[in-house]
Amino acid sequence: MKIDEDLGLDREDAFQTDDEENRAERVCCHVEDDTESDFTFPSRNSSNNCIGANNSKWPQSYRKSMDMLKGTAPQSLSFLKRSGATGSMGSSSCNNDESSLGTPFIFDTILDEEVHTPVLLTSDQSVSVNGSIPSEKQCSFTQALINGINVLSGIGLLTTPYAVKEGGWFSLTLLIIFGIIACYTGVLLKRCLESSPGLQTYPDIGQAAFGVAGRLMISVILYAELYAACVEYVIMMSDNLSMIFPTTNIHFAEIYLDAPQVFAIIGTLIILPTVWLRDLSLLSYISVGGVGASILMVLCLLWVGVDQVGFHRGGTALNLANLPISVGIYSFCYAGHSVFPNIYSSMREPSLFPFVLIGSFMFCWTVCTGVAISGFLIFGDSVESQFTLNMPMKFLASKIAVCTVVIITVSKYALTLTPIALSLEELVSSTWFRSYGVSILIRTALVISTLVIAMTVPFFAFVMALAGSLLAMLITIIFPCACYLSILGDRLNKLQITACICIAVLGLVIACLGTYSSIIRIAGRLD
Repeated sequence: MKIDEDLGLDREDAFQTDDEENRAERVCCHVEDDTESDFTFPSRNSSNNCIGANNSKWPQSYRKSMDMLKGTAPQSLSFLKRSGATGSMGSSSCNNDESSLGTPFIFDTILDEEVHTPVLLTSDQSVSVNGSIPSEKQCSFTQALINGINVLSGIGLLTTPYAVKEGGWFSLTLLIIFGIIACYTGVLLKRCLESSPGLQTYPDIGQAAFGVAGRLMISVILYAELYAACVEYVIMMSDNLSMIFPTTNIHFAEIYLDAPQVFAIIGTLIILPTVWLRDLSLLSYISVGGVGASILMVLCLLWVGVDQVGFHRGGTALNLANLPISVGIYSFCYAGHSVFPNIYSSMREPSLFPFVLIGSFMFCWTVCTGVAISGFLIFGDSVESQFTLNMPMKFLASKIAVCTVVIITVSKYALTLTPIALSLEELVSSTWFRSYGVSILIRTALVISTLVIAMTVPFFAFVMALAGSLLAMLITIIFPCACYLSILGDRLNKLQITACICIAVLGLVIACLGTYSSIIRIAGRLD
C-alpha cells in the first residue's frame, strides 16, 4: 500500500507531526475498508476522523509547536547541539524529538513509503516514518501533572485581586464553578480523543466533529488566544518596568512617550531576537519555572502584606454591573485546553489523565483564590490590574516580584508566539519564499503588531477580560461540549446530552455578556 506524505528531509526522524498522525489514521481507514476484520472504530464519525495523507489540513505544525507550551524541560540536553527549525518545539519532558539545524521551517520533500503489512493501530500507537509503531507515550503521571499545572499557571494570577474589586467577594464562587466546569470539559476532550486513534490535538477533534471547517475555526481561535496572550505580555512588561523606573520618558520634537510606552518599545526590542531563534530550548528551561514563579510571587505578596502594608477589610459583597469583567478574568485563568490534548496524547497511562486535570485545576484554584483574597485585603479598592503595580518598590519583596514577572514574560513570549508564526509560514505557497529570512520578517511583523495593539489598548485587565470572555470561553467551555455531542452524541444518554447543552448555552451567554462589557470598558477608556 503506497502512502504519499509530506515529511521532513531526514528519513530517520521519527518525530510525530500531524502529517504522520494523519497517515496513521489513513492506514487504519484503508485497512478497515480493504479487509474483512471485525475491528471497528468506536467513533460514529469514522469518515471524519480518518484524516488521510493527501487530505492533511492546516495547521500541520500545531502539535509539535504546542508541545513546548507544556513547559517542562526535556530529560536530556543533547538536543541543544542540534537545534532545528522546530526542534525546540519538543522541549517538554514528554518529547525528546529533534530535527536538524539545516532543515527549513516548511518541509517539501515527498517520500513514497510502502507498508508491506496492513496494521491496525490501537489508541496508544502511531505509524512512524519507516512504518514501525514506536511508543510516543513517554509522560509519567507526575510529569503530566507538572505540565498541566505549568499551563494553568499563567498571567491571570496577577489580576484576580482586581477581579474581586470589580465583581465583589461573591464573584469568587465563580472561580470554583468555572474550575469544575473546565475540568469536566477537559474530560470531554479526552473522550473525544479516545473516539479514534488518529485524534491527537484540539484541531483534530474539531475536524472529527465538524470537518475541515471545524478544524480551521478551532485553529484560528486557538492562535488568536495565543496572540492575545502575547499582547498581554507586552502590556505587563511595560507596566512593571515603568514601576521600577517611573520617571523615564522621551520627548522628541512633538512626540512624547511616557514610561509605559517607552518600556513597551524597549521590552519589545529585547524580546525580538528571542522570536528569531530556531532553538528555543534555553527559553523553555526558563519557562519551566512558571510554577515556581507563581509561588514566588504569592510569597512576595504575603511578605509585603504581613511585614509592611498589613491586611484591611473592605470591598462589596457583589457588584452585578461589573461582574462580567470578573467572569472574563476568571475564565482566562483556566485557559489551558489548547494544550490538554497534547498532554493526554503523550501520557504513558492515559487513564490517569482525569486525575491530572483534577490536580492541575485544584492547584490553580487554590493559588488564584489565595492571591485574590490576599491581594484585595492588602490593597483594597486601590488594587491595580496587576497586584505587582501596588507593591511599593522600596521593599525587597516588591523588587523580586516585579523582576520575576519581567523574566517570565521575556521567556514565554517567544514560546507563545512561535506556534502562530509556524502556522503562518505553512501558508507560504512557494518554496523560494520559505526561507529563514522570510520567517524572520513574518515573526518581526507579528511582534510589531502586538506592540502596536499593546500601546493602543494598554488596559491589562480589560484586554484579559475580553480574551477570557470571547476566546477562552469558546475553547474551554463551548467547543468541548459541541465536539463531544457531535462525535459521540448517538451514544450518550439524555442526562449527558442535557448537561452538555446547558454548559454550552451557559458559556455562550457568559461569552456574550463578558465580551460586550469588556468592549464597552475599553471604548470608555479610549475616549
